[in-house]
Amino acid sequence: MQAIRRVVFNQKGGVGKSTITVNLAAVAAKQGKRVLLVDLDPQGNASHYLMGSAARDEAPSLAGLFEQMLNISMFSKEPSDFVRATPLPGLSLLASHPDLAELMGKLEARYKMFKLKEALDSLSGQFDEIWIDTPPALNFFTRSALIAADRCLIPFDCDAFSRQALYNLKVNTEEIRADHNPELFIEGIVVNQFQARASLPVRLVEELKQEGLPVLSSPLSSSVKIRESHDAALPMVYLDPRHKLSREFEALYQELARDGRRT
Repeated sequence: MQAIRRVVFNQKGGVGKSTITVNLAAVAAKQGKRVLLVDLDPQGNASHYLMGSAARDEAPSLAGLFEQMLNISMFSKEPSDFVRATPLPGLSLLASHPDLAELMGKLEARYKMFKLKEALDSLSGQFDEIWIDTPPALNFFTRSALIAADRCLIPFDCDAFSRQALYNLKVNTEEIRADHNPELFIEGIVVNQFQARASLPVRLVEELKQEGLPVLSSPLSSSVKIRESHDAALPMVYLDPRHKLSREFEALYQELARDGRRT
């Protein structure tokens, strides 16, 4: 059975892509799923979130996998050779590396956008779910992720700039689906940094729903606890399972597991 592949994508920075990706992947793993997280962002925030300082170790990474794609030889390693275990049971990682930034131009020039999909195809039988974190830009890596995934989650952090970005994201996703990946669909918009007692976030979310956009019904609150989670390199459901935000991540995951949406 093929693994479910989700990409968390937004061209706007600071909307919580890595935080959402890591925590939902951690929820899945904690519930007994075999999970792979793919960190395509050269900044490596998701990798550091899961591995702490060990993320910087000279260990297998996506950079090595992509370098191999540029220099095929008879001694090529399998994609599984680049997967790392994390301290969390059931959760594995294709880690980021700063060299990804330098490799991007070469990969794009050689039109290697389908190679990530091929690699994940070969890994799919080993996992139940694959979660892909992306850079805050529409570039080679995000396009590769959208081609490789079958579901897309879009974080929305409740301001006017994020709202405008949503429309561009929807168009870009639809273009990838039409040109390269007919299986891709927007599973939902994840409302992040939500303040239920503030009028602006409530109004913006309601307007998105009225426009027919697939806003998921399990928002994520704003909390300083998430910074502690980053600092400890430990997802919320492990750092503080009873915290409101941990329960919200679990509710969001259950919503996704219950009813994938198409748009």
